[in-house]
Amino acid sequence: MAKAKTKISYVCSDCGADYTKWQGQCGECKAWNTITEFREASAATKSVNAAISRSQAGGYAGVTTNGVKRISSVQVEHAQRVSTGLSELDRVLGEGITLGSVVLISGDPGSGKTTLLTKVASVMSQSMSTLYVTAEESLSQWAKRGIERLQLHFNEDNFLLSDTDSIEDIVDQCIENNVKFLIADSIQAFESNTVDGSAGGVTQVKTCAKILNRLCKQHGITLILVGQVNKNSQMAGPQTLKHIIDTAIHIEVNDASVRILRADKNRFGDTEQVGIFQMTEKGMRSVDNPSRLFLSGSEEHFEGSAISVIKDGARNLLIEIQALATEVEGEKSIRNCIGISYSRLSLITAVLKKHGGIPTYYDINISLVGGLKMADSETSTDMAVTAALLSSINSKPLPSDAVFIGELALTGELRQIPQIVPRVREALTHGKKQIFIPAVAYHTSMQQFVKGEQKIIPLKNVRDLIEALQ
Repeated sequence: MAKAKTKISYVCSDCGADYTKWQGQCGECKAWNTITEFREASAATKSVNAAISRSQAGGYAGVTTNGVKRISSVQVEHAQRVSTGLSELDRVLGEGITLGSVVLISGDPGSGKTTLLTKVASVMSQSMSTLYVTAEESLSQWAKRGIERLQLHFNEDNFLLSDTDSIEDIVDQCIENNVKFLIADSIQAFESNTVDGSAGGVTQVKTCAKILNRLCKQHGITLILVGQVNKNSQMAGPQTLKHIIDTAIHIEVNDASVRILRADKNRFGDTEQVGIFQMTEKGMRSVDNPSRLFLSGSEEHFEGSAISVIKDGARNLLIEIQALATEVEGEKSIRNCIGISYSRLSLITAVLKKHGGIPTYYDINISLVGGLKMADSETSTDMAVTAALLSSINSKPLPSDAVFIGELALTGELRQIPQIVPRVREALTHGKKQIFIPAVAYHTSMQQFVKGEQKIIPLKNVRDLIEALQ
């Protein structure tokens, strides 16, 4: 009997990048000495099918057809979606979870992955056979969270709970109980007896993910996998996982209570949608009006505070920027930025000094309310940062109903930004009365959103902004 051929590759244990030969540094995550040898025997592929009692081999998407077909003979099946009971999660998934799909949810420890999925399990158990496999905690711990703390209701006839870490046991339980919705928490905790290696290793993660994916595709089971992250808060494990799954969602932690969901892959929807939750004693709560989270909400108006509108995914959010400019206490001025690019702040202070005639030799602290973090490429808040700095330097509060939207150029001009009309509309919808925008971006069509005392104020350059705030 011929010996099974073994495929040898080299995989980074931090980010999961694959290589054909060993090297000292990973080219993806730049980590040193993290690349290890990975052996995958061809017999492992057969074990996948054996685990689910199938003799017909298939790809990641399930069973493949024998031979070719004309496109006219291929039957198109439209995806059926159901609500998860959480409107913000439905938004990110694409108006609900697609039945038969495989979803991977990752996040830092304590980000709320299990809390979120416990609620999903409760909702799904009302209409279909649901199995939650918790391999990282005991059944008692899981039940205490779901029943006592979150006070959720589970349909006893449809809901099953397991703490096994054996992938073969999970397969047997799903088939025996005709499970239609499976939550596996987490993929790094499972083991298969068909391959060597410990749980969490590259070999085990790849094999277990393949078995679960094939099981779900062939038996019409909807699967949610929980994934751990590495030290950079990125999904840990081999890159093969990204090819197996249909949707990948990551939970970001902005502060003690705010959670942001983003999809970096979605076969059944777009990746532009962003879901925002607030962690409470009763679990993850969908935030229908997220702009309120990123505004201080204080009735008293303070100097050094300005409001802007950013675009995060497909959503426009009102955010509050706070600035504090004080006399320099040491030999060199200090710049602290929380949530805002340091390079953008340096550019703004330089323009204020050169084209606005405003001295900027201060210790400056800039922060975003709510712990939100903006990408370095986000320039729509330049005008708001400038206004907040001027307010702090002059010790004069800005109008509480003012919003500043625009990019500041090195020449001192205020430049156009993408999608400014939806941003202006969002500000007006929240009752703001003075919307400052670049003159080059102003268009009369914006006036259709203006009501009552509201007005849009176009400005050409930083000097116009300084004069408008005097």
